[in-house]
Amino acid sequence: MAQTQAIAGETIDREFVEDFMPRWLEAWNSHDVDRVLALMTEDIVYDDASWPVTMRGHAEVRTFLDHFWRAFPDVIFEPVGRPLVSTDETTASIYWLCRGTFGGPMDPPGFAPTGRRMELEGADFHNYRDGRVVRLRIVFDTGRATRQLGLLPESGSRSERLGAKLINLGNRLRRLLGRTGGTAGLSE
Repeated sequence: MAQTQAIAGETIDREFVEDFMPRWLEAWNSHDVDRVLALMTEDIVYDDASWPVTMRGHAEVRTFLDHFWRAFPDVIFEPVGRPLVSTDETTASIYWLCRGTFGGPMDPPGFAPTGRRMELEGADFHNYRDGRVVRLRIVFDTGRATRQLGLLPESGSRSERLGAKLINLGNRLRRLLGRTGGTAGLSE
């Protein structure tokens, strides 16, 4: 199989992506950190909607995966449709469905498990070097996920309206006290 990988203007072909993506999802579904890391370069740069900072390198990704699989011990990913390759052939993506139970602690930020299930759609965006992912971006609706897991109130609920009133009150108090900057300081 002829392979060309993408990063900084290099290209990939559909054959490579069609071969890579099933192995990628199988590695994630195995919950084996080393299987996932084997598909990433040592200098991986990884942004995930669920993690507060950009991860760089295997050590940071390992920490994330340990936390993620502890919080969601039964999580699985299923592809939705076929992988996509950008028109300039430098990026590949896969649209997926994720299902899992919040069965362990979520740290950070420190939430106790709720035992609730989530089912959400998201997408991976990859750039490659030497047949492995060098740049990874994972996106999904974090608001929907946190509502399903019981970490945020349902949209339109009494709890959501109460939370909005408390945030508005905090913002008003900050203005009165001459402070700015969202809700910083109120949650500390």
